[in-house]
This record gives sequence, C-alpha cells and structure tokens, in this order.
Amino acid sequence: MRNRAVVLGGGMAGLVAAKVLSEQFEQVLLVDRDQLAGVDEPRRGVPQGAHAHGLLAKGQEVLEGMFPGLTGELADAGIPMGDMGVNLRWYFNGRRLQPYATGLKVISATRPELESAVRARVQALPNVTFLENRAILALTVTADRSRVTGVTIEGEEIAADLVVDATGRGSRTPAWLAELGYPRPEEDRVKIGLSYTTCHFRLRENVLGEDMAILCVATPDNPRGAFFSRLNDRYLLSLTGMLGDQAPTDQEGHLAFVKSLPVPDIYDAVHDATLLDERVAFRYPASVWKHYERLARFPLGLLVVGDGVCSFNPVYGQGMTVAALEGLTLREHLKGGALPDAKAFFTDVAKVIEAPWGVSVGGDLSYPGVEGERNEQVRMANEYMDRLRAAAEHDGTITAGFLRVAGLIDPVEALMSPEMAERVGAQTQNV
Repeated sequence: MRNRAVVLGGGMAGLVAAKVLSEQFEQVLLVDRDQLAGVDEPRRGVPQGAHAHGLLAKGQEVLEGMFPGLTGELADAGIPMGDMGVNLRWYFNGRRLQPYATGLKVISATRPELESAVRARVQALPNVTFLENRAILALTVTADRSRVTGVTIEGEEIAADLVVDATGRGSRTPAWLAELGYPRPEEDRVKIGLSYTTCHFRLRENVLGEDMAILCVATPDNPRGAFFSRLNDRYLLSLTGMLGDQAPTDQEGHLAFVKSLPVPDIYDAVHDATLLDERVAFRYPASVWKHYERLARFPLGLLVVGDGVCSFNPVYGQGMTVAALEGLTLREHLKGGALPDAKAFFTDVAKVIEAPWGVSVGGDLSYPGVEGERNEQVRMANEYMDRLRAAAEHDGTITAGFLRVAGLIDPVEALMSPEMAERVGAQTQNV
C-alpha cells in the first residue's frame, strides 16, 4: 500500500505533496507537462508566474520546517528579506499603515525563484523522480471503479498506490469523477474580474532603501492596486484592476494607470525608469472552492490539493501558504499505514481553507460590483476592517495585529478581541 505515489503537477502544491509523500512511500513520481529541472523563468503551467507573488508568514514558517535552511539559501542568493511590518510599505486608500516590527520574516522572491529553490530540494530526495514534458491523460481504476490504481501519461501507464492531483485550477478530477460515475463536487464561485499587468524596471537609484516593497492595496474607494518590489538590481511592478479594469500594456496607457494610483511614489519611481521587458497581462475571473468534503462517494487512492480544491483571489497571497498547510494535513493523514480516507482528508483540508477563504471573499464582497451574498456578518466585518485599517495608520500595534492575521499566523478572531477593539475605538475617536 505504500510502494509508489504519483503527484500530478510540479507547482508549489505538487512539490510540497511530493516531499510529504517521500516520507512514507518507497517511490514518488512527480509528473508535469512542463520542463521542471533547471527552469528559473515563468512556466506555461503557471500562468501567474510572471506576476507579483507573496509567501505569507505562515507559509514561510511551514516551508522552512519542511526544508530546513531554505530561508538561509534564499538570503545567500541575494534575495531581499525583511520584517513584514517594517520593510513592506502598506498603503490603503493612499494612507500608510504605521510601521511596526512584527517578527514575521518575508522574502522578496519571484514565484520562479521560490519554486526553483523548493524544487531543487525535492529533486534531491533519493526516492523522488521527476517525469517532465509529459501530458497527463487519464486515471486507471479497478473494474468496479472504487479505487484508482494509477495514471496514464503520454507514453506509458503508471501503477500507483496513491495519486495526488496538484494540477491547479485546470484540474480534471471533476471530469474524471463524472466519467467514473461519481458526482462532481459542488462549487462556491465569486466572480471578481481581476487583472494583473506586470513588467520589470531598472532605476537610476534605490528608491526603497532597506524596504522591500510598496504595497498599494486596492479598495472599493480606490480599486486600482499595485505591488512594487525590489528584486536585487531590478524592480517588479504588478498593477491590478478589479471587475474588468486592466492596466494597458502600451507605455502611455500603462504610465497613466500608474499615475492614477493613490500612492504617487510608484509613478515617481518608474515614469523615467528603464523598462527591461514587455508588459504582460493576466486575467483571473473568479475565486473557486470545490467542496470535495461534501461528496458522499470518492474513489480510494486519489486526493486533490492546492488550487484544484480552492483557488483564491491572488492579491491576498494565500495560495502557496494554503498549499503548504495542506501538505501538513496530508502528512497527518498518512500516519497509521493505510491510505488516506478521502472524506476525512477533504474535511480537514476544508478547515484549512475556511479562514483564508472568508478573508478573501469577505474583502471582495466589499466591492459593490462583486456578486455574492452580503449577510449582516459580512457587512459588519467589512465596516470594522475599514475602521481598523484607518486606526492602524496611527497605531503600530494594530498594524502588527492586522498583519499577523493577514499572514495566517493568528486567527481572524484576534482582530475582534476586546483589547484590539478598544484600540481601534480609541484611534477612531482621535481622528
């Protein structure tokens, strides 16, 4: 039962799953349609790979636990690092949150850089083998279709005791289930019409000093946002738009979009900077949560992780961290020797997803144009968060509390504690 596991997909969720499976299986095969080894550029299979990415504090903590020394390796490679509350300049509606030391370490790595570092660690595991440039075609199953026995990929059929689908938003597991006579999972879908437009610049001077990035966070009052990050000797600028708004890719339109931001520092830095590459655009139509935990029937020997279960609005930076946390969940369900029970596994994965999904969807529903149910709880939470962020402009302790929740270190309830509510109320009265 623990001879071979196959992971479909070589992104962050797949790499974490392969690492965890390597602890329990004699052999782990990781299959991807892209070239993986030695790749340090955005891959076709990761369409958002060229754009701004964030590994939240909790994700950094989990990955460091799985791959000891990873943070130091990245630092030695010259990747900027700093404190989440000091070295990142957080802006809401053009007003900066009061800087405050949180003790939460963040890294200013691109998605390809981070993925490459983790991939090298996984590839070095003696019982993990990468099968690259291989199309994934179908699952193989027993005659009664109660158990998955492997996968058919381009060129061969591979037997496996466990198959883990980490292929992301394009996961074919719902279609495979339907073909096998199982129901598809129910979906929660929140249409946000998000866009990214990204490019890199070389500046005449370092405009950020010891800081790593300016984060101009989009809000209903100012729905255009930006991530402006220092990457060694170059700077990444990702512009975001909601509900169909998108930064143009021509120079004049692009700079006009930058100038429209409520934080003028970004335009001041890039309007006469050297553009290093073409501006590339990416669209993200909707956040989607596939509720596998609600299925009464599911074949043994198959699991789904990462964006194939839940794909979050990427501006919140939750995807890689949730994938890492799901890796810990997988590790727990591999204890005991038997194959994981899908119902129990997906139930625990849903518990991992619930809080970050509530944060991102609740924030998205603050935009009047986003369709979705706005019950009294959502309205009150969004009103309170508006007051809290306004108070954080003057109180660094509130900033730290907010960032600990945003980094998935503390639960959302921490922001509603009597002490925090009192601080928010005091600052609101002073304004």
